[in-house]
Amino acid sequence: MNKDGFLIVISGFSGAGKGTVVKKLVEEYGYSLSISATTRAPREGEENGREYYFKTVAEFQNLIDYNGFIEWAQYVDNYYGTPRKFVEQEMKEGRDVILEIEVQGAMNVKKQYPNALLIFVTAPDANSLKERLAGRGTESEEIINKRMKRAAQESEDIDAYDYIVINDDVEECVKTIHSIIVSNKCLRGNNLEFIDTIKGELKAL
Repeated sequence: MNKDGFLIVISGFSGAGKGTVVKKLVEEYGYSLSISATTRAPREGEENGREYYFKTVAEFQNLIDYNGFIEWAQYVDNYYGTPRKFVEQEMKEGRDVILEIEVQGAMNVKKQYPNALLIFVTAPDANSLKERLAGRGTESEEIINKRMKRAAQESEDIDAYDYIVINDDVEECVKTIHSIIVSNKCLRGNNLEFIDTIKGELKAL
């Protein structure tokens, strides 16, 4: 089987619950999670190095200059990026890594890692999405409207994802995504080295 870890990109509209889904995938199935860097302010209860690496704009731009990110993007007035060193080390050691990133970043990752598995998480419909954003109680009406407009833009790139998963029930969504990842690891194209090895072993008997 493939010895290197797989890269799994999980994106979704703001409010679709992808953060909760990713957290459960890590807790229940042991995936390695790449922690993103961001210039946005921490929400209540968030800690630096746990949910995000919180950076100033100057610190973030310095990392860009040194090619420290696999990808980075600007989203609703803030920067987000995926630190390169951690991801590549984890994969080299055989661990499957989840990147929870925005659509723009996902497209950049796919260019660098063509075998990356892209999964998009969405609410059942647009009204549910807006209700979830409002239910957080952490954003103003203006920010909610910005996020909904951004979701409309992001929907144009859904076709680029390998799988679309509706998050109507968190536990079911988590099980579905795990099943997708396991199935992807069993694809013939991801096991060419193993196929050659087993053929050689059988011929040698």
